[in-house]
Amino acid sequence: MGSMSPERASGEPTRPTALKILVAGGVGVGKTALVGSMSESIPLRAEGTPINAAFFMDDASGIEAKSFPVNAVDFGRITIDEALILYLFDTPEQNRGWGLRDELSDGALGAVVLADPGRLDDCRPAIDYFKRRGTPYVVAVSGPGAGHPAQLDAVRRALRVDPHVPMTHCDPRLRESGRKVLITLIEYVRAVVDHRTAIVTV
Repeated sequence: MGSMSPERASGEPTRPTALKILVAGGVGVGKTALVGSMSESIPLRAEGTPINAAFFMDDASGIEAKSFPVNAVDFGRITIDEALILYLFDTPEQNRGWGLRDELSDGALGAVVLADPGRLDDCRPAIDYFKRRGTPYVVAVSGPGAGHPAQLDAVRRALRVDPHVPMTHCDPRLRESGRKVLITLIEYVRAVVDHRTAIVTV
């Protein structure tokens, strides 16, 4: 049986496509738990030391060689198959290493914004940030009863999230719950790309 690794015509193995997904939200909302539940290995945590964003990734294209002092950054990896790898970054909160968030956002596929219905103000800066940058994002609401459509609608109205932005429930501790959120994000990004392509080709 041949090698499972994709190869170029020359016979050399190709590097898998690496995609960045950001996880944002307020303190204690479950960002670390989501990265931990989804990562295929123990997540890497950088704390209290200047780091270079490119250090975390096999394929660091799009990330400049800059270092940023951060309080804590969690990093996880998901291998979809031999051709595709997802990198998850728990991004810093407001005023805590936003320079690093800018670097990580460059070239990111999209973002998951975790929202606690009892502390919605904590996730507003992240939503405003991704809106300004034009980064596709989904809102994942945590907490008891957060999966009820009425509560999701109430959170959407309170945060003034655009109707086309997906909003779903997430228990960050559960892998299957996180998986559904990531699938929702990827499908949304695909729809956004298709829409933009249609506009350009008209």
